[in-house]
Amino acid sequence: MIVTGSIFSQTLQMNTGLSVMAPDELLPSESYQAVYLLHGLSGSCTDYLNYTMLADYGKNCRAIYIMPEVQRSFYTDMVHGYRYFTYITEELPAICKNIFHISLKREDTAIIGLSMGGYGALKCALSRPEQYGFCGAISSAFLYIREILDEQRGADVPDIPGIPDLGLVFGESLEYKPEYDITELAKRIEGEKVKPVIRAYCGTSDFLYEDNDRFQREMKGMDFDFAYEEWKGIHDWNFFNPALKKALEEMSACRGKDWENREETV
Repeated sequence: MIVTGSIFSQTLQMNTGLSVMAPDELLPSESYQAVYLLHGLSGSCTDYLNYTMLADYGKNCRAIYIMPEVQRSFYTDMVHGYRYFTYITEELPAICKNIFHISLKREDTAIIGLSMGGYGALKCALSRPEQYGFCGAISSAFLYIREILDEQRGADVPDIPGIPDLGLVFGESLEYKPEYDITELAKRIEGEKVKPVIRAYCGTSDFLYEDNDRFQREMKGMDFDFAYEEWKGIHDWNFFNPALKKALEEMSACRGKDWENREETV
């Protein structure tokens, strides 16, 4: 079952796009695993349905795939705009719990994203480790947001070509905060017992490859269940599609191995 449309968000105070893929027969007695799929900077809530084989990859899973729309917000509570981080991490799970009876347990909750959505998935999982058991990051953008903001703050025209949104998201002064920074968020929880499983992927010819390679080397030096894969590819759906398949396979494998004796969902 695939549903695409919009819902009204109290957090955003407007209608916002949402796509959901669920088993054809939803059992009212069952709490389903929730898999959030986050789109990239120029994307929308229909991207995974239109450009990947998600319908095939997820057909045998007892999961509900939730694909929200956040515009070009960096999955952040914007300084001049909408509170998309709060919407994604708080309101949307509550809405889906009421409509689709998803489980809210961390062992039943995964978040996966590509490009800007890779940044968003990492940000959500590392900011709320008690909420997400698995994080998949595909060709992630903005991994070193402090460096981007510092560079743009000193530029004559304070925006990256094609990304005029920085001032709206982070404010005119482009102020850096640790909660924007993926590696800082990882350092904050490195010593905690509860941490998400993280799997990352990037194409070797992707324009973001150097940042992703740097990130994976830093993460491998920390105390996380983290793994990284790379293969030939650029920043496009020819790479994103098989990477999504790998992420979903890793999600299922990790869940079966590490969460086998989890408590019954409620």
